[in-house]
Parts: sequence; structure tokens; C-alpha cells
Amino acid sequence: MVGLPEKIGEFSILDEVGKGATATVYLAESPRYPQPVALKLVRFDERAREEAKWNRRLLKLLKAEKAVASRLDHPNIIRIFDAVVEPERAFVVMEYFPGTTLEKYCTFEHMLPVHRAIGIIFKCCMALDYAYRQGIVHRDIKPANILVDDQDNVKITDFGLALNVSKKSESDSTFIMGVGSPAYMSPEQIKGYPLNQKTDLYSLGVVMFHLLTGRLPFRAKNPAQLIYKIINADPPGVCKLNPNLPELMDQVVHRALEKDLYSRYKNGAEFAKDLSAVRFKIVDDTYRPPDTSRFSVLRKLAFFTEFDDVELWEVLRVSSWRQAEADAVLMREGSTDQRFGVLLEGRVEVSVEGGNIGEFGPGEIFGEMAFLDGRQHTQCLTVVALTAVTYLEINPAALALASDEVQDVMREELTTVVTQRLAAASRTLAGQGAPARKGKASSSGIDLQLVED
Repeated sequence: MVGLPEKIGEFSILDEVGKGATATVYLAESPRYPQPVALKLVRFDERAREEAKWNRRLLKLLKAEKAVASRLDHPNIIRIFDAVVEPERAFVVMEYFPGTTLEKYCTFEHMLPVHRAIGIIFKCCMALDYAYRQGIVHRDIKPANILVDDQDNVKITDFGLALNVSKKSESDSTFIMGVGSPAYMSPEQIKGYPLNQKTDLYSLGVVMFHLLTGRLPFRAKNPAQLIYKIINADPPGVCKLNPNLPELMDQVVHRALEKDLYSRYKNGAEFAKDLSAVRFKIVDDTYRPPDTSRFSVLRKLAFFTEFDDVELWEVLRVSSWRQAEADAVLMREGSTDQRFGVLLEGRVEVSVEGGNIGEFGPGEIFGEMAFLDGRQHTQCLTVVALTAVTYLEINPAALALASDEVQDVMREELTTVVTQRLAAASRTLAGQGAPARKGKASSSGIDLQLVED
């Protein structure tokens, strides 16, 4: 591998197994250790190297990490063997675990079966419960710090070691390192309050929410809005976003994400007990992965350009894939049926009062007027299939169960479509009408002026 160092200290480097913004993880070996180990290398930037104060702080933290590691011996926690600070770098020697991070399974297309997701979170609960009984709070629980293999063996990593040397902060590293977002942080962590084990349980609740729904409980366009939501807003119900979940799961997630510390789970064992109750109620462990081909079809349509991937997966979840033969009536003028469609294949005729006003092809929206009409809810067009058609049907009742973000972007895009069609219709009418009156411009070149009494 290009750029792979031969040795770091006493360790011979075998391979690179991971890389982040501030650290690289290598597979390494040394005569001192019977098995290969993972070596996490942190290089200091020029500014950090010049500041002895920061180096002293880092040394103190790494020594603390070694002390913490000596007290943790649990099958679901990565073991730390050593931590070394040198003038230009620091490295941590830890147990090598050939798994991947949970980040892989936090997207809708790679979601795990429910029983597997529950099993993974259960093991994390027990590991955090054990750590707290040793007097240790992780403070940085997120998918990137949870490793899992194909057999669902779980290892929590980076206990107190998630540092960003360029920020010179030893606290709340999820905010620093989590792509500029406090997405997994508890409200009390954001506020800078003293932390206990309940902050880890909240963060684990966010991870569970992400695993079960393919999205975060709180989403926003910027960090300030996100922080506001975490502190003040209630998360959507997981069963609302994923109807395949048992109803009891809503209660478990809600309690894990309680903003009130007294209402949140008091320890990991209590959290794990409720997860066991949910797992017991899951009778059918069969799982069918989502059809990614349908996602790909929608992703190519101009109408869905402004939808994030997570929002597009949610649209698929709350909509229906329909087919109809030629001459089938898809929408009827005067109907109060508010369903609307996105044409995927074929062509349709659009008419008003028996008069043909045009044809739509793939990518066009039809039936949206009844949905947008907040008073009459009446279809103003008749839509008939000219050929065999395939279309995505969206029922407002199902859309109402989607997240606020999906409902907002859907209404915004539909409004844009209607506005563009109205503009096109106006241009058509203008071409058929009499010449417009030009009006006279004022001498100042301004057509309209305010007149004061």
C-alpha cells in the first residue's frame, strides 16, 4: 500500500484498516503481543506541536485513557493495551476486531433486520452498564464508535479517546468530530451540564433510532437548528417511520430519548431489560431488504432532485408502486380523492370538462391540485392512461405519517410544479389573446410610483 509505514515504534505495520480526519488505524504486530493489534496513530499539526500546553493536556488524557482501559474487561468493549505520546505523534495500541462500524447500517438501503438491530443495542446497553459500574462514562457514543462483525459480535471503542487536536478541547468530541454536528449528543451534553451514564444511554437511543429507521431523530439545515431541536423538540415515533416495528418499540425509544433525566433509563441494564421484552414479541425473524432498484428510478427524476436520500427512502416507504393498462382512469375530475401520482413509465392524457389539454410523460406529476387545495380538496382534471403506465401513488393519509422534513419538501416541490404550469398556461393564453396594452412610462423611467396623500 502506498504510504504504508514499515514500523511505528516497536510495531511492524501490516495493513491500514481505517482512516479518519485526525487519526489512522493500522493492523500491526509486535513480539510483545501474541496476536496482531490495532494501532491508532494521531499526528499533531504544526500549531499543536508548537504548543507545549496542548501536548501536556493530550499526554494527561492518554494517561487517563490507559488508566480507564485497565479497569475495563468486557467482551463488548475494545481492550486498550497501551498509549504513547511522542513530540510529533501519539498512538494507542488496542485489541484488533475485524468488524465494521455501525455507520454502514444506518442508511435505509442497508438497514438490519429488527431482531438483529435490537440484539446489537442490547449488547451495547450491557457494555455501558458495566463501564458505568467501573465509574466510566463514554460521552461519545455514535455509530462510528461501535464495531460489529457478520455474527453480530459487538465492540464499543474510543472510550474517552475521541479527540480532535486542532480544536484543543477534551470534552464532547461528538460535536467536534461528528462532521460538525451534535447529532448523537444528549441535551445536557449540548448545554455543558455535568454528565453521568444517562448521557450515554441517550446517545445509544439515537443510534438505535438511526438503525431502526435509517434516519436521525432530529434533522435540520444547520447546526443551530439541530441543537434547538435536540433541546426542545420531541422526536417522531419510530413506528411512524417504520411500520414494521412492534408498537412497544416506540415506548423504549421514547424513554431512551427523554430530555428529563429522571424519566430516562437510569442504567443500561434497565434499558436492556425493555429491549428483551420487545425482542420477545418479535415472532417472525424473516427479513426482506428494500428494493433499491425503485429508489434508483426515483433518484433520476427531476421532481425528486431536492429530496435527500433519506427523504427519498421515506417517500418510497409511504407510497405505493402502481401499474395500469391503457384507457384506465387514474384521476377523475370533481373527485375528492386527494391521492396524487408521479408518472414513471408510459403516457397519460389530461383533460378538463371533456376537452383534451395535453399529455404527460415520465417524471410528470398528476392529481396534485386536490392535495394542495386546502378548502375544496377536489380534482380539477381527468387523467386517463394512453398506454400501459407505471406510477408512484402517494396517499395524503400515508404522507401525514412521514417526517416533517418529507412533508415540507413534498409540498414545496408540488407548489413549484403548479406554479410552473400556471406560468406556462398563462403564456399559452397570451399567445391566443389580443395584444396587450403597453402603458406609458414616466419621465423618470419608473412605471409605478408611490403617491402620498
